[in-house]
Amino acid sequence: MPRLSARGGSHCYRRVAVTYTVAREHGPATGPTLSSPEAAAALARELLAAHDDDKEHFWVVFLNAQNGYTGHHLVSTGSLSASIVHPREVLGPALREGAAHLILIHNHPSGEPTPSKEDVQLTRQLVEGARLLGIRLHEHVVIGNGTGRWVSLAQRGLL
Repeated sequence: MPRLSARGGSHCYRRVAVTYTVAREHGPATGPTLSSPEAAAALARELLAAHDDDKEHFWVVFLNAQNGYTGHHLVSTGSLSASIVHPREVLGPALREGAAHLILIHNHPSGEPTPSKEDVQLTRQLVEGARLLGIRLHEHVVIGNGTGRWVSLAQRGLL
C-alpha cells in the first residue's frame, strides 16, 4: 500500500482500488453463412488466391453460432511440402475472437489435394482440442494449387 507522509511525523495510508470493465462492442453484421463444404472451398480459394507462391499456407476461419463468417487468421506459411501448425496457434486466436465454430483451410502446392497422414492426424488433434474448449471444428478443406480441385476431410469422415 502506498504510504503518504502526514504532518507531525505520523503516517497515513491510502488504499487504491482499480476496476476494469470489459465490454464487447457490436460490430458490423457477420459475413456469409458457411454451412457446406462447397462454401468453405470457395472461401479457401479466395483466401489462397493472394498467396500463389508455391508454399503451403494454413488458415483458420472463425464462425459464430449460426455459422456466419466472422474472420480468419493465417496460422502458418510453410515450405513446398509442409507447414508447421501447433494447436495453440489455431485455438488461441479462435478463443480470442470468440469463435463458436471453426473451418481449417490449407493448400498443397503440388496441386494434389489428397490429405496426407499428417493432415489427418493434425485435424483429429485439433478436433479434440477444440471440443475440450467448447468449439466445434466443422471442416478442413485442402486445396490443390492451380487445379481447382479440393478435398473436404468432413465429407471423407475424417473429422
